Amino acid sequence: MITPQKAIHYERYEFKKWEPHDAETIVETPVSLTVNGEVWLTFMCTPVNLEAMAVGFLYNEGILESIDEVEDVRVCEHGDNVDVWLNRAVEQPKSWRRTSGCSGGLTAVETLARVDVSFDGDRPKVPPEAIGHIVEMLFESQKLYRETGGVHTSALSDGEKILIVAEDIGRHNTLDKIAGLCLMTNVWPQTRILITTGRISSEMLQKAARLHAPILISRTSPSSLSIEMAERYGITLIGYARRHRFNVYSNSQRVGMI
Repeated sequence: MITPQKAIHYERYEFKKWEPHDAETIVETPVSLTVNGEVWLTFMCTPVNLEAMAVGFLYNEGILESIDEVEDVRVCEHGDNVDVWLNRAVEQPKSWRRTSGCSGGLTAVETLARVDVSFDGDRPKVPPEAIGHIVEMLFESQKLYRETGGVHTSALSDGEKILIVAEDIGRHNTLDKIAGLCLMTNVWPQTRILITTGRISSEMLQKAARLHAPILISRTSPSSLSIEMAERYGITLIGYARRHRFNVYSNSQRVGMI
């Protein structure tokens, strides 16, 4: 089985001298997805929570709606393939579009396709101070990042605590893992706030909408298309979030503004 981190040795040059160092780095590896015995695609990912990533990817792509449709999901002995068996026949999308996600994300959902969800009104209402607290909890939950660096973390919160955490070299993979973990553990809080260390591009916004999360927070920036889509779906999109500051790019009525 492939592990999510690997021991490495490197040489550091600092203050006009060389020093040897031993450390660990994050693993990036190809893992194929097989659905009902047919190979669909290959993820470039960090090999942890692979079952959840496969199920969550199929959910976020609209292939399945419930964990009840999944007969079996398992990672092969060598860790380079995830088999998902559904209780019905499904047809593989005719084409996969490469997204702007790190490590070459793929989706069959068209960029401007409307997810069948929209959020109206000002609920859930979150005080500005809570945004910084949620971001701090995300940073505290970064287990792999503290050990290796070079990895994205995303989390699902109910506004008070972190419920689910996922880490991966690909930011889009983290939201697939969260979707899969929600399905496999039946954790669907009434208030859903997604927090991520990754940039918010269109496919990240689509996955948040698919997870029915009306608030999406990132420590970095959104793209122009993700802001447009957030307005369309009614999602509160927050970027550059830190303990005492953040930017609200759409639907600011949920963040306790006067």
